[in-house]
Amino acid sequence: MKNFCLITLFICFSSLPVWGGGASEKAVYDLIERVTPGYVSQYRLEMIQPENGSDVYEVDGDGQRIILRGNNAVSLATAFNWYLKYTCHAHVSWFGNQLKLPAKLPQPANKERRIINGKYRVYMNYCTVSYTAAWWNWERWQQELDYMAMNAINMPLFSVGLDGVWYNTLLRFNFTEEEARAFLTGPGHSAWQWMQNIQSYGGPLPKSVIDKHVILGKKILARQLELGMQPIQQGFSGYVPRELQAKYPQAKISMKRKWCGFDGTAQLDPTDPLFHEMGLAFLEEQDKLFGSYGVYAADPFHESAPPIDTPEYLTGVGQTIHKLFQAFDAGALWVMQAWSMREDIVKAVPKESLLILDLNGSKTAANGGWGYPVIAGNLHNFGGRINMHGDLALLASNQYKKAKARYPNVCGSGLFMEAIEQNPVYYELAFEMPNHADSIPLQAWLAAYAERRYGAKSAAAGKAWMYLLEGPYRRGTNGTERSSIVAARPALNVKKSGPNAGLGIPYEPMLVIQAQSQLLKDADKLAFSKPYRFDIVDVQRQMMTNLGQLVHKKAAEAFASRDKAAFALHSGRFLELLRDMDELLYTRSEYSFDRWLTEARSWGETKEEKDLMERDATSLVTIWGADGDPRIFDYSWREWAGLINGYYLPRWQKFYTMLQGHLDAGTDYQEEGLPLAYGREDFRANDFYNRLAEWELAYVDQTGKARTPVTHGDELVVTRRLFDKYLKLSREYYADFSGVGEIREERTYENVGEE
Repeated sequence: MKNFCLITLFICFSSLPVWGGGASEKAVYDLIERVTPGYVSQYRLEMIQPENGSDVYEVDGDGQRIILRGNNAVSLATAFNWYLKYTCHAHVSWFGNQLKLPAKLPQPANKERRIINGKYRVYMNYCTVSYTAAWWNWERWQQELDYMAMNAINMPLFSVGLDGVWYNTLLRFNFTEEEARAFLTGPGHSAWQWMQNIQSYGGPLPKSVIDKHVILGKKILARQLELGMQPIQQGFSGYVPRELQAKYPQAKISMKRKWCGFDGTAQLDPTDPLFHEMGLAFLEEQDKLFGSYGVYAADPFHESAPPIDTPEYLTGVGQTIHKLFQAFDAGALWVMQAWSMREDIVKAVPKESLLILDLNGSKTAANGGWGYPVIAGNLHNFGGRINMHGDLALLASNQYKKAKARYPNVCGSGLFMEAIEQNPVYYELAFEMPNHADSIPLQAWLAAYAERRYGAKSAAAGKAWMYLLEGPYRRGTNGTERSSIVAARPALNVKKSGPNAGLGIPYEPMLVIQAQSQLLKDADKLAFSKPYRFDIVDVQRQMMTNLGQLVHKKAAEAFASRDKAAFALHSGRFLELLRDMDELLYTRSEYSFDRWLTEARSWGETKEEKDLMERDATSLVTIWGADGDPRIFDYSWREWAGLINGYYLPRWQKFYTMLQGHLDAGTDYQEEGLPLAYGREDFRANDFYNRLAEWELAYVDQTGKARTPVTHGDELVVTRRLFDKYLKLSREYYADFSGVGEIREERTYENVGEE
């Protein structure tokens, strides 16, 4: 593979290890020092052989040092994480670490040896970067790369800096600098450009941003290689700018149909000679910037139709793309998502040259991927929506083992969520399962999880997780999130908050209230833990958004019955709930729209560039975007501080004001028969929604929206107050409050966290 030997030599000779050993040990010693500063001298790392071709690690001790053994850097890093979790009862998280470690680290009770399931453990899809990491800096990426290695990830998607590859490629095909930048989308929407769905939205992309992405991308890739990971780089399958047709009128370029309100993109026919020329140029420019490491992603006709849908044509497409990759990099592996795969394209490629990523584990369930190597994946989150959910029992059953037993060609597992930084318990378990040969006892695992996450034993916290397991994390809660009443575009009969799943709570809401009561019981000894503080905010948020569904329903019923007093009461309570939720979430940076906007603006050099980044960041989580009339508005709804206060709350205020006007005038307001978009009222369904649409579009264009600081208040103080308030209110709205009557009396706080 091009540059691989040179990169390996560079790592070996320019990064000589401080602690002894080779490049892999040096990389993991450095990781240990980053994660637990000052403790690295207490470790000794040793290399061992893989076991029957599988990655393996050992956790051991000699009475003085902690001995970690592994067959590569990822195995060593995974051993380090296993030691932290199961010997030190410590925890590394997206939401702050719990690393209450003694000065002298404890020895493992016994030597432990574990095999890591699957040749490949794949991480991220394109959406993950746009929905979560669009504005990350190197510090945040470095944390994530360490987290990947510690959780056995060895095949991450690499896409940061692709705008630089496209920019340089287009300059070779008669595009001006301005035309090349105009083709590129803003960072918040780049995922759908790389997946061939859109172009130009949120641009023209400033050259300063392109250059900074390339610099960041080089750091990310260097660290992935240092940690022994196999990056998935971008391939070429014919997606080109629409403007290429005018520059090459003889080329076979077709225009795809519209996609989610965006104008159709252009597809260069793989059978056209220009395809190989342009594809080779793209791969060469990528190689110049980042090097080439043998694995290339390409998804021909992703979420679109081929211009000619015949077996012969599709076979030709598969052969052409395969030949392109082999001509550029002999022995290259083509990685293809199963989302829009076609059998004839797949079967045109030799089995040793193709890897299929089954993002949600269902696309190859019937055919097994026709015997091709398959990654069995999980797709848990869509759009970065904030909602507690996820089938923990399904994870604990060891999905990889089940898939492997059915289809021996399954060769790994993958996490392909559209966004991260939500539902930490789900991902903690998903990341851990490749370390287990079989299913695991879930309740025991959750008890240990609570202890290491919170840094102390707590029977109440353990009980809280049993309630949550019976509730939001029960069986059948994987996949698409249920809608949020908070983030829903207002309606009397709210159907959904985005274009996907509707409202409803697929468990008894009292379970969340009971869980929160238990979590708050031992606050005096758990409040030092940053992950604990996140959890109490997250559970309180879920308790309030669940209750909000009933509060708005009562307001709608009061409007229908012309009961002005009841309407004022319930609508007022609903608006107050939104204000309170904004205050609650304002305590956490992970749930901060203000942080999202501040980080987006940091990528711009000038005010104009900063404003452009803010507009892109705002659009993604509100109207989502379109070339004209938005169609999948609110797809990426987020229960975030700042977004509630600045966007969702004003929408509901406008709606209730409009309804109050009808009550005062004695006139009617009807929603029946209004045009729908994806099962909810269209963006401009009537006069009210038309006015609301103009306000929403203006909000996207508004700049300087971020509050400073991006967090405010103490999590525990705010959560305690709001739990008391909404526990009392819950008694009025839930018909059956049995089993929760003692909650108020059971809790003790002892003034923890009081200001």
